[in-house]
Amino acid sequence: MSAWQAVIGLELHVQLATRRKLFSGAATAYGAEPNAQVGLVDAALPGTLPVPNAEAVRMAVRFGLAVGGRVARRSEFARKNYFYPDLPKGYQISQYEHPIVAGGEVRARLDDGRDVRVALVRAHLEEDAGKSLHDAFHGATAIDLNRAGTPLIEVVTTPCLHSAAEAAAAMRAIHRLVTWLGICDGNLQEGSFRCDANVSVRPGPDAPLGTRCEIKNLNSFRFVEKAVEYEIERQIRELEAGRPIRQETRLYDETRHQTRALRGKEEAHDYRYFPDPDLPPLVLAEAEIDAIAAALPELPDARRDRYQRELGLSDYDADLVTADRSTSEYFEATLAALGGPEPKRAKTVANWIAGELAAALNAAQRPIAESPVGPEALAGLIREIEAGRISQKVGKDVFAAIWAGEGDAATIIAARGLSVIRDDAALAAQVDAILAANPKPVAQYRAGDTRVLGWFVGQVMRATRGQADPATLDRLLRERLG
Repeated sequence: MSAWQAVIGLELHVQLATRRKLFSGAATAYGAEPNAQVGLVDAALPGTLPVPNAEAVRMAVRFGLAVGGRVARRSEFARKNYFYPDLPKGYQISQYEHPIVAGGEVRARLDDGRDVRVALVRAHLEEDAGKSLHDAFHGATAIDLNRAGTPLIEVVTTPCLHSAAEAAAAMRAIHRLVTWLGICDGNLQEGSFRCDANVSVRPGPDAPLGTRCEIKNLNSFRFVEKAVEYEIERQIRELEAGRPIRQETRLYDETRHQTRALRGKEEAHDYRYFPDPDLPPLVLAEAEIDAIAAALPELPDARRDRYQRELGLSDYDADLVTADRSTSEYFEATLAALGGPEPKRAKTVANWIAGELAAALNAAQRPIAESPVGPEALAGLIREIEAGRISQKVGKDVFAAIWAGEGDAATIIAARGLSVIRDDAALAAQVDAILAANPKPVAQYRAGDTRVLGWFVGQVMRATRGQADPATLDRLLRERLG
């Protein structure tokens, strides 16, 4: 199979985080009773006219500027004609020849640290269709139109990806960007972010592109990787057996980890696109685009590069604290509470976020924005460790107490008597007791085996619940053992 090259392009359906639909005033909240959020336009009541949602337009522009695309000052809506029961009008309002965004690129990072530049063809506005439920009633299909008319941008990449891992990385990169920009909640389980993957193979990088198959409605990064991986292998097997690839739409069966045919693949002419006569061209003023550009946040790749350049963070740490905007804001707020960005402290904060905080959030199934240990509380804990009032080990116990709501670090340390023990007399008593109880290791040390010193340190630390001052303890042990 190494002689073959896979060629993959993605179509990402990004549900925009507006309160209202793209062309009607109906709500977009997830989880409402079926058909409770359907406007007259969504239901295709004769005589009703669509009115574009200005906020959805601004979000599309926001995305276009963030990826360095060309934002069209004049774009057009088109009718995409097809007939399914979850599309009452018999057509979907989308954009075709004149999309709102053309070009642009995102940077995707693979697990091995390599970057892949993902070039985009376009990002266009369109309304979502409703939902067909085939298992709600025996022998019948139910239709829920709550999702009909929900605003989307469809982001189309060029066929620039060549492995399942690259496809998953590209999907992650675009997901991170749209959630960072605040234009999509990114909820994969609720269908806010979905992916179609177009896959073909060819006998080498210089050969013409092969026949492509489209895998529809992939809603997890793992499923994208598994589906594309299977489809590449399937196409290679077919071609090596002398069977041609049929252009078709396929679905991914997550239980069997394989794709299966759904229908023949439609082409653009099958949809009979034409400009929507009910919608005039969408014209954007230069001043409005400039205002949206001025309000853009620092983008994740730029922030990641800055953290490495100014704070000396490693690739791993920089990726960690820019994985999403909430984590990055938590990181920055903690540094600010500690007195500002400084390389050593930046590494310390990144370690706490990756360690104790991540473990606690995962166990509680909470996002970082809802962490009981906020940036100020974590900064207070780090200050206590830096000042030498508690050890790193005790700091983990204090973190757990802050999480449980027992107060800030200073309060917990005082209430529990957790301060570092530096008093020679108090520590000497512990050291003498440990040495007296362990004559064999004492003899080993005095015979020249100094490695047992670390064992004695561990014993005293255990006896003092990690509160012994390391420097004082080391001195006392060496004095007595010597």
